[in-house]
Amino acid sequence: MSFRKDWIERWAEYAPIKVAVSDAETGDSLTYRQLNNLSNFLAKRLQTEGIQPGDRVAVLSEFRLEYIVLLGAAMKLGFIIVPINYRLSAREVCYMVNNCEPKMVISEEKFSSLIDSDELEHKPSISWDMQDLFSELSKVLGDEEFNANDIKDDDPLFIIYTSGTTGFPKGAIYSYKMAFWNAINTQIRLDITSRDHTVICMPPFHTGGWNVLLMPFLLQGGSFTLLRKFDATTVLNLLEDEEATLFMGVPTMLKMMADDESFSEVSLESVRYFIVGGEAMPLPLIELWESKGVPIRQGFGLTEAGPNIYSLHHDDAMRKIGSIGTPNFFVDVKLMKQDGKEAKDEEEGELWLNGPVVTPGYWNNDEATKDAFTDGWFRTGDILVRDEEGYYYVKDRIKNMFISGGENVYPAEVEKLLQTHPSIQEVAVIGVPDDRWGEVGKAIVVGRSATLTQDDILDFCAGKLAKFKIPKHVELVNEIPKTESGKIDRKKLKSFVNT
Repeated sequence: MSFRKDWIERWAEYAPIKVAVSDAETGDSLTYRQLNNLSNFLAKRLQTEGIQPGDRVAVLSEFRLEYIVLLGAAMKLGFIIVPINYRLSAREVCYMVNNCEPKMVISEEKFSSLIDSDELEHKPSISWDMQDLFSELSKVLGDEEFNANDIKDDDPLFIIYTSGTTGFPKGAIYSYKMAFWNAINTQIRLDITSRDHTVICMPPFHTGGWNVLLMPFLLQGGSFTLLRKFDATTVLNLLEDEEATLFMGVPTMLKMMADDESFSEVSLESVRYFIVGGEAMPLPLIELWESKGVPIRQGFGLTEAGPNIYSLHHDDAMRKIGSIGTPNFFVDVKLMKQDGKEAKDEEEGELWLNGPVVTPGYWNNDEATKDAFTDGWFRTGDILVRDEEGYYYVKDRIKNMFISGGENVYPAEVEKLLQTHPSIQEVAVIGVPDDRWGEVGKAIVVGRSATLTQDDILDFCAGKLAKFKIPKHVELVNEIPKTESGKIDRKKLKSFVNT
C-alpha cells in the first residue's frame, strides 16, 4: 500500500483557491491550484531537460516560492532534492556535491561562487540560476497537467546533510515514507488542521525547515509564510499580522524575540503554542513566554529520524521542565545501556529508534549506514533518561561526554544547572585535559553582569552537583559560537580547550 500520493494535487482539488504559501519578502503567494499548476509545469520542463526519477537536484537557495514549486515537481517526477548549506565554505559545499553527484544544480547568483571551485570533481550536466527557474515559471498562464511517475514509499525525497561535529557531513536519506509518517505523527501530537498557519524561518538546508511544520502543513492543507532569514522583529510582526497559530524555533530565536522591542507590542492571541527544538529551553525563558500567553511545547528529533520524535504537551511545560516529553505515535524507542541491556526508569541509556520515520541510511556511505544500525534499530548517540511517569530527558550526546576520575560527565547536565544562575546568559561546558583526573570540566560563560566571577559560578555549583561534575575552569566570554541552526557549535568549542 502506498502512502505517498500527490499531496499538493489533492489539496488543489479540495481547496483550489486557498493560499498555500506566501513569501514575506516579495509579498507574493500561491494558492494550492497555482502551486499544483506550477509544479506540473516544472516537472514537465525538467523532464525535457533529461531529469529522471532518482536524479539528484542540488539547490543553493534561501526559502522562496520557487523552492516550494520545486518540491512539488519532485513529488511528481521523482527526482531527489539536495538542499545545500550556502553558509558553508566552498570546500565543504563541493564535498556535498561530489558526494551526491547531482545531474542538476540550481543556485541563487549570490551563492554560485561556492560551486565554482577546483575542488568540484563532479560537474552537474545542468546548471540553472534561480532566476532561470523564476523565468520558466513566469510562462505558466493556465492549467497544466502532468502524469506523475510511479514513486515508491522508500524512494528518497531529500538528501539532507547533517552538520556533524567531526569530519565531513553525512547525507541522510529522507524518504517519502518518512515524510508521510512524520507528518502523521506531527498532526496527531500538535492537532494540526487545514485552518493552521505558520511562519517558516528555519533554513531549507536544515531538516527543521522542511519537516517540522512545512511538510506536515502541506499534508494537512495548512498555509505558511516563508522568511528568507530570521529576524526577530519581522517574525513577531508576521505572527501577529497573519494570525499564525503555531510557530517553531530554537531557544536562541525565542530569546531574541523576547528581547526585541516588538515583544511588548504584539498580543499573539491567535498562537496556540510555540514548538521548540534543537536544545533545552531555559526555565526563565519558558516562564517569560508563558506570561505572554504563549505556551512552550518542547520537542526532540534528529535529521535521520522524524525529525518529530518526542513531544512534551504544553500543559506539562512547567511541571516537567527540561523534559522532551513522550514518543510520538508511530515510532518505537528504547534506551540501551553500555552493557547491552535495556535501561529501566531513571537509568541512563542511548536512544535507539525504529519505525517508518527512520532513515534507510546515508547516501553513498555504506560504512556509516552499517555503523548506525544494530538489529534494525538506529542508534542516535543521544543519552536519555526516562522517569517513572514515562517522560524522557536528554542528558547529552555520547560524543560530548568526558570522563573525570573514572566518572562520566555529561556537559548538558552541568549547563542546565548553570543556566538557572541569574547572572548567566549563556553557557557551554567542555572537557579539558587534567594531569590528576584525566579530564575536568570547563565552563565557557556569557554573563549578564560585569561583576560575575569564576568564584560566583563555582560557589553556585557547590552542593547542587557532584564534585566531579563541577567545572574546574571557567572562562568568561562575550559570545559562544553557534551553528547555522542556533545550536552551540561543539566543534568550535574545541578552541577553548587550551585557553
